[in-house]
Amino acid sequence: MTTQSLLRPFHVIPGAAIKNILDELRQEAIEIVAQTYLTHERGETVNPDSYFLRFPEQPANRIIALPAAIIDSEGDQSVSGIKWIASYPDNIKSGIPRASAVLILNDPDTGYPYALLEGALISAVRTAASAVLGAWWLNGRNKRASRLSIIGGGVIARNILETFFSDDWSFDRVEIHDLNADSAQALATFGEQLGLPDVQQVSLEQALSADVVVFATSAGEPYVNGKGTFRPGQIVLNISLRDIGAEIIEESYNYFDDITHCLKANTSPHLAEQKYGHRDFVTGTVAQLIRGDLQVTRDKPLIYSPFGMGILDLAIGRMIHDIAVNEGSAVAIPSFFGEERRW
Repeated sequence: MTTQSLLRPFHVIPGAAIKNILDELRQEAIEIVAQTYLTHERGETVNPDSYFLRFPEQPANRIIALPAAIIDSEGDQSVSGIKWIASYPDNIKSGIPRASAVLILNDPDTGYPYALLEGALISAVRTAASAVLGAWWLNGRNKRASRLSIIGGGVIARNILETFFSDDWSFDRVEIHDLNADSAQALATFGEQLGLPDVQQVSLEQALSADVVVFATSAGEPYVNGKGTFRPGQIVLNISLRDIGAEIIEESYNYFDDITHCLKANTSPHLAEQKYGHRDFVTGTVAQLIRGDLQVTRDKPLIYSPFGMGILDLAIGRMIHDIAVNEGSAVAIPSFFGEERRW
């Protein structure tokens, strides 16, 4: 066997191809996220801390590296790689999305990269899938709620709304709140185009009273504070992680994708740990709910705070790669590596 035959063909998969694939696979994405959480709970992943590139003169901007690996000891689903995602909030003033990203997949046997994928779409869909998965478990595995509110009107919010719709959830009313009127209107219009029966723009106070409240903003510190903000049994999807105060976390049941990862970087749960000096507010993980290790109790608010791990991007990225190569929408780059033989 020659050295060249050991190397997988290198492909670039552009956003247009990824969007076409993901538009048909939103329910499958939820299942992939669930299975990846279970894989992580079994210890069959490597998911180190994210690495932040920050700019002293532009404190709102950052680029984050999320290296990760999924280890499949019994099959052929192992993969490693890295997501490189930039967050520049002022982009929205120019009419472009806040986040941009690429995802690199590496062969687990040789370490050679074999694919470069547009990563922002993957990141948004896996975030939305995680949110809807958490809502389903906290809502007693029921896809029905009277009122859904979404605070934030950007790409992540749109993907969460679309994933709820694609997963056959039923709401009497969907409420939108965003400080940017154009963003709020755009998300409301999108909801109407999906065919949702009653979509309204509301105040923050109104949004906070919905049965299922989704935070999908770019907030850097809490602006929703005070005990008693949420009622017992109310579901809060803390997707943007920094909107709610420590005292709200402390008085609630708190579920995570990974506890250690989420209690860092001044997230709301991390602020609660710093303020109260303990982690007694931690209830468990969504994987423990899936496995039946935990049962949901409704005498407090229910908060789900998924940090968003790189293993989710890898799992969905690997699926997209395989589909794109098979259907011919992946772009092959011959001789990508300058030297494919040692001698």
